[in-house]
Amino acid sequence: MTIPYPSTQPMPTIPAVTPPSGSARPRLTFLGTGYLGATYAICFAELGYEVIGFDVDAEKIAKLAGGDVPFHEPGLDELLKRNLAAGRLRFSTDIAETAAFGDVHFICVGTPQRADGMGADLSYVEAAVTGLSQHLPRKALIVGKSTVPVGTAEWIEQLVGKHAEADLGVEVAWSPEFLQEGFAVEDVLRPNRIVVGVKSEWANGMLYAAHKGVFDLAATEDREVPLVVTDFATAELVKVAANAFLATKISFINAMAEVCEVAGGDVTQLARAIGYDPRIGNRFLQAGVGFGGGCLPKDIRAFQARAQELGAGEALRFLHEVDLINLRRRSRVLQLAAELLGRRYGPAGPDLSGTRIAVLGATFKPNSDDVRDAPSLAVAAALAKAGADVHVHDPQGMENARRERPELNYEASMNDAVRGADLVCVLTEWADFRNADPVALGELAAGRRVVDGRNCLDSGLWTQAGWDYRGMGRP
Repeated sequence: MTIPYPSTQPMPTIPAVTPPSGSARPRLTFLGTGYLGATYAICFAELGYEVIGFDVDAEKIAKLAGGDVPFHEPGLDELLKRNLAAGRLRFSTDIAETAAFGDVHFICVGTPQRADGMGADLSYVEAAVTGLSQHLPRKALIVGKSTVPVGTAEWIEQLVGKHAEADLGVEVAWSPEFLQEGFAVEDVLRPNRIVVGVKSEWANGMLYAAHKGVFDLAATEDREVPLVVTDFATAELVKVAANAFLATKISFINAMAEVCEVAGGDVTQLARAIGYDPRIGNRFLQAGVGFGGGCLPKDIRAFQARAQELGAGEALRFLHEVDLINLRRRSRVLQLAAELLGRRYGPAGPDLSGTRIAVLGATFKPNSDDVRDAPSLAVAAALAKAGADVHVHDPQGMENARRERPELNYEASMNDAVRGADLVCVLTEWADFRNADPVALGELAAGRRVVDGRNCLDSGLWTQAGWDYRGMGRP
């Protein structure tokens, strides 16, 4: 049944439940130890829970068990080492051990875009749920946390019904994640909301107990964490709807940048002016080369595909244009590069042969090593395809970038990338790049030309230092 109270009303007393394992607090497992699962597993151990992180990737599990986080996330390494030492956290490739241990099992595997279309590939979800269900020795709660198409929770219930022992009474719930790379530890320990989709009071009670550490921390810090209790479909839609809204806001300001470029306006001033309107706000109004990463691009495409399947495709047609605007901003960097280098931009793009270009940034955002669908790396590859000798530097993403784009040249420092460059393109807004000394860099470069793909530089300082400056949507 659906919980009979709306989320807009004060929450009634959450029913107290005893974890099936008999432990005082629910024992938690996180299936999938990529960025999502590993972060949650480590942070919930920090909150005092007994936790197992499960993955089929033995190399990844060995790294985590040895105290090594296999991706960059500020603050996570220390928490991992501390909770391994405390004995609250361990990692395993044994699904039977994981199933026997946990009371609440969070599904945190990837849902990439399908190779044959825009929809989400749910094969990892199916494998995790099927493997877990077959080994469950007692009643448990399986909670989806991966970003999925609406209707997935009902499908998971069917998988559980098919593969778990019927008399165990295994239940399913949904609780989407809202992690921001670079701020994920805070997002887990101090979330701005928790959303749960449940069908029973028992599931509601178990999820509350699984999150009680979050609420207790908030109480000690005199904060509130809104709890939204809803149905499966709404819980599944929350994450994709939020991502679609953010993607739309980013593409809106980039569309305004296109208008400013032909009208002679300044999109940074425009964004500041409309951002003062409390109905709009100034977050995600930074015009530039657009959004990337492992979430927004594939999520808005999967959302469109699922809406089409449900017969509501017309409602999300605007997301197609959001996607197109986002991709178009990458081409704009090539246009600016051709303009600064005095190269003609023809139907097939510019010919940049004989030029050396420094690309500062490879990750899709700062404070991360994630290069998935990174605009910076895509632009670097496009510049190289146009004939330029491209040299890339990024504070954290070099190893991942090399695997993704091995044809590019990578430099150990910003100075090495800029040395001898005819053009510098700043494409990820790392603090190292924002705060760089344009005078010192000008002495290293062969030509003082810069494309500010994130509008993160002080254009006045760079111009005073003799640089020919081009921003996105700026005169």
